[in-house]
Amino acid sequence: MSNAQAVLESPPELSPVVFQKIRKLVYDTAGIDLREGKETLVSARLGKKLRQLGHRSYDEYLHRVTSDTTGESLIALIDVLTTNFTSFLREPQHFEFLKAKILPALEKRNRIEIWCAAAATGEEPYSLAFTLFEHFGAEAATRCRILATDISTAALAKARAAVYPVQRFESVPREWLPKYLLRGHGASEGFYKIKPEVARIVEYRRLNLIEAFDPGTVFPLISCRNVMIYFDKPTQAKIVNRMAMFLEPGAHFFVGHSESLNGIEHPFQFVKPAIYRKP
Repeated sequence: MSNAQAVLESPPELSPVVFQKIRKLVYDTAGIDLREGKETLVSARLGKKLRQLGHRSYDEYLHRVTSDTTGESLIALIDVLTTNFTSFLREPQHFEFLKAKILPALEKRNRIEIWCAAAATGEEPYSLAFTLFEHFGAEAATRCRILATDISTAALAKARAAVYPVQRFESVPREWLPKYLLRGHGASEGFYKIKPEVARIVEYRRLNLIEAFDPGTVFPLISCRNVMIYFDKPTQAKIVNRMAMFLEPGAHFFVGHSESLNGIEHPFQFVKPAIYRKP
């Protein structure tokens, strides 16, 4: 093994100075709070990035990130540090509440729009789409729209492709599979693709939640699950109150079950854990 290979296989130590540089860059750009104690996580995840790109130091890598005028390197850095587990019908209580409480109240509407504000690789917006088709049947194709946003262009590309390994659908009722999915054959064996008529009701857009945004309408539901954990309280308050502006009166707001709005000022009424309502 050459010395160069050894260097690349063993990433350099993450010094306190470099950690603070990364922490400030990520906070200023995306509002993500890399608290003290996250050094091991940052070192492990960025160490892989250094090996992948052939950089010998974090400073060399950070120079690449900050000098990339496309912004893609910065997005890739943020993506590496925030990659989180997701799955279809994750935290099923939300989908049960949607089906039992929210959708029946929207029956008379010709147009139903939902915002999924942390879409990741698409499992959540497609889970919402399945639920809409279960409730409205084929009419969901023309009556419903899901705006799905995320900061990661790589995640959104996977979401738009709408192809997932079979194992990702373990929590999905078996009878839903032939209704909403196309089974892969040949080279695609072991994968499912979301049916086009289901995928078409989801519109993907890249969005950084700490930047000014306007989705162009108000919604009866915004789902912003499992992203608040990355923000400090002031950033959470800023995002939540801005989102409240795009909820209609009586609308609902979902957060992840490991999250709550405790400790920040907001206009919502508590309904049950991880579910809030705008008065």
